Amino acid sequence: MNNGDALKSEIEEALQSLSAMPDRLAALSHGLDAARLNRSSAAGEWSVNQILAHLRACADVWGKSILAMIAQEHPTLRYVSPRTHMKKSGYSEQEFHPSLRAFTEQRNELLRALNALDVAGWSRGATFTATTRGREQTVLSYAQRIAQHEDEHCAQLEVLLG
Repeated sequence: MNNGDALKSEIEEALQSLSAMPDRLAALSHGLDAARLNRSSAAGEWSVNQILAHLRACADVWGKSILAMIAQEHPTLRYVSPRTHMKKSGYSEQEFHPSLRAFTEQRNELLRALNALDVAGWSRGATFTATTRGREQTVLSYAQRIAQHEDEHCAQLEVLLG
């Protein structure tokens, strides 16, 4: 496999993972009542709803960065902590199913932007400052970051929901 084919494969894998996530979350939460969605399994553990709130905050922050990389020529972006954004967003207080719908709509918007890119577009980048001073990222690396992070939390949900 040459480098171009490897890159295309990575792009396809990221797109597939990102597009599957809303359905994975819907399947994991199917049939669960509000009490179960808001209950933690142990002290200090996040509930299903809190995990979704965290994923939404990450999608907000990292998705916005991806859109900036697409729209601007190698911007310098200040790193924003998704956990800080989660606390400010109020997502944890929202009901699960409307929150999942909002996550799904946001994901579809991001996928429209990503699907419109050619291979070179996935290499567009940015320099991130603040806690990650001078850290270089690309559209692809951030899309992979989102996909991997969400996959880890889906595994956490599978354990939580048994």
